[in-house]
Amino acid sequence: MPDRSVAALAALSVGTFSFVTCESLPIGLLPLMADDLHRSVSAVGLLVTGYGTVVVLASVPLTLLTRRAPRRPLLAGLLAVFVVSSAATALAPTYATVLGARLLTALSQALFWSIVAATAAGLFPPERRGRVMATLFSGSALGPVLGVPAGTWLGQHAGWRAAFGVLTALSLALCVLVTALLPGTTPYAAAADRGDAPDLRRYVVLLGVTALAVTGMFTAYTYAAPFLLDVTGFPRSALSVLFLASGAAGILGASVTGGLYDRRPRLALLLPVALECGVLAALWALGTSRLVTVAALVLSGAAGSSLAAATSTRALQVAPGRTDTASSGGSTAFNVGITLGSLLGGALVAGPGVRATPLAGSVLCLAALALLLLEPRLVGSPEPAGRAAEPVEERAG
Repeated sequence: MPDRSVAALAALSVGTFSFVTCESLPIGLLPLMADDLHRSVSAVGLLVTGYGTVVVLASVPLTLLTRRAPRRPLLAGLLAVFVVSSAATALAPTYATVLGARLLTALSQALFWSIVAATAAGLFPPERRGRVMATLFSGSALGPVLGVPAGTWLGQHAGWRAAFGVLTALSLALCVLVTALLPGTTPYAAAADRGDAPDLRRYVVLLGVTALAVTGMFTAYTYAAPFLLDVTGFPRSALSVLFLASGAAGILGASVTGGLYDRRPRLALLLPVALECGVLAALWALGTSRLVTVAALVLSGAAGSSLAAATSTRALQVAPGRTDTASSGGSTAFNVGITLGSLLGGALVAGPGVRATPLAGSVLCLAALALLLLEPRLVGSPEPAGRAAEPVEERAG
């Protein structure tokens, strides 16, 4: 059973990679898709904006509607929808068909993100939850820095439809694997269905911290490429290597945070927010230095993935009701942050310029850090304790 659980967790992690890649892939394929579909670049950009909007609006309602559905067939069904919608995108004859297929994918992603964390947590003892979330979200960390560049490269050489064709094949394989590997009843489902330290006030603070920090991160991250080119002066050929390094640091950061959360949950939340705040401030002040910028990009990748893992684990811990509903709220806050961050970053680029994006991002992350530091006074209850590592190893054995 442990080996099967690990394999199922790996499949779910690849699922997060696939959905994140699919959501952002049109960004790298904008000119190709616009030419082929005879639409403007801004119209194709709506394929990303509309996708994110659907995820924000649909996450909580879909989770509530399916809260009694068994998780294995539900996840397999969502991946089957992903197969159909990705194939429809690849074969779509018109822009309207592509838009419809994308919105269908967004609906499946909205529910997938809401239930995948609790499902993965139910495969393992609660003492290992931090590390489980770190593994799960390492896949999503690689989506923007590996999946999107690879899809863009494939689209440039074989056409944009080929990139979505590969996603179709990957999602089909995942659908088969999840059906085969995920048990009908996860062994620790009861512990994963409800927060082990439910606290509505801490959950509300968590949503605020998530929205503020992610908005700050994506204010800068959305326009990282022009910052690297225009401010730091890197050649265009260096971008893929720089983003790949950031993604690799993200996997490491999530892994470290996972183990830390199991022992020191509050510290595991504070560190990535504080680190992102400092990194963005350094980019604003010293972004013309290549050495500083590379270090900042790597640390930012580590902080971003650490934040995703820590906030997802925290939602499972302090969920005031069912953890899947709490996860859907966290997913909504995360996607609101992505949307607001990209809008704010765009306004800054059009106004004072791309150099201002990390400064604004740092201020927002500072606000998130202040909210997190004020949490004990705001909630007036003791911090939920972490779990020692020793019993984890005994159970794991």
